[in-house]
Amino acid sequence: MNTYSSTIRKGRKFDQVLEGARSVFLVDGFEGTSVDQIAKVAGVSKATLYSYFPDKRLLFMEVAAGECRRQSQAAVDMINSCGHPREVLDQAARHLLAFLTSTFGRQMFRICVAESERFPDLGRQFYASGPMVMKAELIRYFESAVARGELVIDDMQLAADQFGELCKADLWPRLIFGVMDGVTQEDIDRVVTGAVEMFMARYGA
Repeated sequence: MNTYSSTIRKGRKFDQVLEGARSVFLVDGFEGTSVDQIAKVAGVSKATLYSYFPDKRLLFMEVAAGECRRQSQAAVDMINSCGHPREVLDQAARHLLAFLTSTFGRQMFRICVAESERFPDLGRQFYASGPMVMKAELIRYFESAVARGELVIDDMQLAADQFGELCKADLWPRLIFGVMDGVTQEDIDRVVTGAVEMFMARYGA
């Protein structure tokens, strides 16, 4: 079985290659980055790079998974478990949208979809390293807010999923399908405000 995890070999310069790739991918994206460029920034030979990652897509996805974990942890650290739902949900929505609407976030999603048959565990790894972490933290927050009488939620899993979808309303589909090239602060404010208001209208105490 040709899986994502079985095609990557770790070694002494693995982290060096990964950090070099991350710095280039975050600036130039997947298509705009060459293996030569990554090798130069990482300070390794192309042979060394290919010994760890035989395919540029694999390298991108390893970087993407790490970035997703980093973004998720930043979101987790940001959530104030004692904060009011409107404040916490506003912050969580802005963090999520900033990542999803970034060039890097969009490219990561597209590659996960494009490579889903060739490397079926890519999507699972992406979900486990990011969305699942954020969802679990939201559920923990919902539980504490319900205990304080600030929210009324019976199905925590569903509520967390609904909030995530509300945050993507309008902007995410148009970005993914190329209807728009980017988002403005006004776009973000509009969607975040709408998401929080609708969620609180349904689940607010």
